Amino acid sequence: MNYKGKRWRTIWRNDDPKGSIGVIDQRFLPHEFETLTLRTMEECAEAIRNMTVRGAPLIGATAAYGLCLALRDDPGDASLASAYRRLHETRPTAINLKWALDQIATAVKQLPAAKRLEAAYARAAELCDEDVAVCEAIGRHGLKIFREVLAKKPSGSKLNVLTHCNAGWLACVDWGTALAPIFMAHDAGLPVHVWVDETRPRNQGASLTAWELNQHGVPHTVVVDNAGGHLMQHGLVDLVIVGTDRTTARGDVCNKIGTYLKALAAHDNGVPFYVALPSSTIDWAVQDGLKEIPIEERSAAEVTHLRGKTASGELAEIQVTPDGTPACNYGFDVTPARLVTALITEKGVCAASGEGLRELFGK
Repeated sequence: MNYKGKRWRTIWRNDDPKGSIGVIDQRFLPHEFETLTLRTMEECAEAIRNMTVRGAPLIGATAAYGLCLALRDDPGDASLASAYRRLHETRPTAINLKWALDQIATAVKQLPAAKRLEAAYARAAELCDEDVAVCEAIGRHGLKIFREVLAKKPSGSKLNVLTHCNAGWLACVDWGTALAPIFMAHDAGLPVHVWVDETRPRNQGASLTAWELNQHGVPHTVVVDNAGGHLMQHGLVDLVIVGTDRTTARGDVCNKIGTYLKALAAHDNGVPFYVALPSSTIDWAVQDGLKEIPIEERSAAEVTHLRGKTASGELAEIQVTPDGTPACNYGFDVTPARLVTALITEKGVCAASGEGLRELFGK
């Protein structure tokens, strides 16, 4: 996507002999745009763990390059296995992380040590290019749905879309999943307006989604997380679209905490609820998302503290809870397939069901 007239991806290989990796440091957004150089596998792991990079597709790409850096230092099997384990443990919920690691491991495991590094970098670059193409395809399929929903409204109406957390280009390599059709709708001249859930505790909607939409010129309004149901009750939401970090073989979706509540409100108010996802987020080995998907529990400080800009323009962190009050921080929840109107993938749109997914992907 474009930032101040320059085309950006969220991750890239630097032009240096050591093969270091560049990323956008998302911890500073929306108030500062910073990049960071990752020079070792451990730095890639830490960037994933502390959410310098985040979003299922992007952490997969970062992990893929992390294996490359590990192989640069030691191309042996033991080093590969150790780096795989270290990167895999950073974020347990998103299946893209394991998927990307498996892609690199498969690409090099039959090769002699001397040829592994080149093959690993080549496959990592391919994964990034494939992610861009996949997200662009998701956007095209989602755009068709947007046009159909808008066509049912009175002439001159705007299309009100509600989204939760961030599933834009910052969560992927480019374009994004849930935001891709929004960008395309805006570019096509559709009168689209986005309700942006702030998405506590890390405020990724208010900080990242709003920043992306603002950069692209898409009309949007930030609302508190719990305003979604109220908006739907008053006919102010035409559709909901979110991303997912893991989708089960029967169509359950695991996404940022609070997604399930939006799906319940949408179901109660007859509002279509769509989930946009690349096929790499489908875990064909899992059926029951509620019972089988591990839910990440993150630091309580993400709940008890907020970071933002002060009246004087300085960036600061503040505490919002009393001293000594504990906090619990579940990162994700599971939305049952029965609450999902449809899944939007790079292959097309299908019912959120085992039959729908198998028919679309030939599994």
